[in-house]
Amino acid sequence: MKERHKQQKDENFPVAFRLFPKRYRKMVNCYYDFARQADDIADAPDLLPKEKSAQLDMLENVLYGEKNFPTAYAAAAKLREMFLAYGFDFSLATDLLTAFRQDAQGFKYQTWAQLVNYCQYSAAPVGRFLLALYNESPSTYQPASILCTVLQIVNHLQDAGYDAKILKRVYFPEKILHKYKVSESDLVKAETSPSLRRAADNLLARVEKQLEEAAVLPKVIKSIPLRIETFVIINLTKIMITKLKKKDFLAEEIKLSRYDWIVSSMKGTMQGIFTRPRTLSTKGI
Repeated sequence: MKERHKQQKDENFPVAFRLFPKRYRKMVNCYYDFARQADDIADAPDLLPKEKSAQLDMLENVLYGEKNFPTAYAAAAKLREMFLAYGFDFSLATDLLTAFRQDAQGFKYQTWAQLVNYCQYSAAPVGRFLLALYNESPSTYQPASILCTVLQIVNHLQDAGYDAKILKRVYFPEKILHKYKVSESDLVKAETSPSLRRAADNLLARVEKQLEEAAVLPKVIKSIPLRIETFVIINLTKIMITKLKKKDFLAEEIKLSRYDWIVSSMKGTMQGIFTRPRTLSTKGI
């Protein structure tokens, strides 16, 4: 198994920062710094689960206005200032902490529904944050949540070996593992076994279906830059899913190429420019 360094991982920010207008980059970086710190705490190998939980609790306390805190928690204080200035709901940050607490405790997911629910905390807040930043309609939140769930699970598949071996985490639903007679030890092997391959294909079929549901998102986004970016993300995700189907995700690091980025960006730009946004009612989602 080829191990991936933490810095190489695509976290819950499935976007290329270079695509953001300059006026938003400071806010996005502020949000990212908070999420990055929380993720580092959850992944810290030298901390016990209760110590991780205590530090995540401190991040939340600072976010809600705790005045006496170590300078190490300054990212939460900065995020608080930004949220108050823009009138953002604190759940955009605290939901992330809910997911990181589950990671810190080594929570396992019995079913697909439980995994999707985890993604509602680990990934969906990022989508809602970006949509709020661009002042998009709340009706866009549900398709964005579906897209973020897809991105998160695709990321889990990319990192399945690393997560199991280094972080001692398994994001495959246990019912799916049992269905294909896969043991957790299969995830730390040098190559993907036939049974694990079938389990992974089961997950990929599910995320492909969800990606189809999420395809409406860029069509209801009013901001042209965000619409383009969303099309690019969807295009890149389709490519990554194809790669995960064809390649051994334990034996090699599966990543997007420069060519993938160029083609997806060009296609997404054209899609974003020539797509006329439509209204999505909350009743229809």
